[in-house]
Amino acid sequence: MDAMHLASLTYQQRFHLRWPSLHDRHVRALAWLLDAPDLLAVDAPCWNGRIATLEPLTEMDVTWLQALDLSPRTLYAQVNAQPSNRLGRYAEKLLTFFLQHSDQLIAHNVQVRDGPNDTVGEFDFLVHDTQHGGVTHWEFATKFYLLESYRTQMLADAFVGPNLADSLGAKMDKIMHQQLMLSSHPAAAQYLPQAVTHAQALVKGWLFYRDPDNALSLPDGLGVSSSHCRGFWCALDELDLSQAEHYLILPRLEWLAPARAPLDRALSARQIGAAIALLIQETQAPVMIAVCDQNDDVVLERERGFIVPDDWGGKAAQRMQQALVRY
Repeated sequence: MDAMHLASLTYQQRFHLRWPSLHDRHVRALAWLLDAPDLLAVDAPCWNGRIATLEPLTEMDVTWLQALDLSPRTLYAQVNAQPSNRLGRYAEKLLTFFLQHSDQLIAHNVQVRDGPNDTVGEFDFLVHDTQHGGVTHWEFATKFYLLESYRTQMLADAFVGPNLADSLGAKMDKIMHQQLMLSSHPAAAQYLPQAVTHAQALVKGWLFYRDPDNALSLPDGLGVSSSHCRGFWCALDELDLSQAEHYLILPRLEWLAPARAPLDRALSARQIGAAIALLIQETQAPVMIAVCDQNDDVVLERERGFIVPDDWGGKAAQRMQQALVRY
């Protein structure tokens, strides 16, 4: 396939081409986590060098993932230990599995206490700093934010979580000014095998736009990676159901990797509208869908988007205005 045609494909279509043999949903989620573009730009000045990135996958890593797909028992044991419906917890288990496999992990979820009743914080991951020696502290997050409205001048708080309780700006403020400072607390030393040489945020995820072309012209000051994974958002009556014959509703734990599902799980254009309306009525929350192409007896995600309640946009704008009070 020539470079021009490859560039015209969506991220999801490129993912399916890169990983055609991966069928297991947990292995596909792991492959996405390890291989997906970073959500934030590593070299953006606003992050002061405190954004981590994973090393590119080697051929040995690719072979390992392919073998794991054929026999994923050890991965399932990790995923099913202490079951949780939290997407962040699921992603942590996947990353832990890889870091253990690659001998990078020193420890994870290390609580720091200052006395018996005072929890200061928790190190998400402590990994070997192979370049400088010592320990690197990673705060890890997988985040999904919707751009409330595009402006030529905007703050990261314009990206709002689907549940309206979070924003990109608030999340990164907490990571940068609280969580990444944990190793400097006097109580932290007793929990560390060696001194922390770097404290960085490892952030993966997807950003969603009313007009996905806005993703191509975000202000540099936001610190968002130009290659980040992206989708659309709209109200149900704005959804163009002529774009495909097959759709999927994606449960929260299937939000990471581009979807691959049996054909009989897919919904038609006529069915998807009713299914979304029912879910929004029950939950009053945005619903993630995948727009799919058929490939023999499976469907493969081409695009994805959040379908939001009718009043979501107004609430998101109010949420952003409240966030501006911080500045």
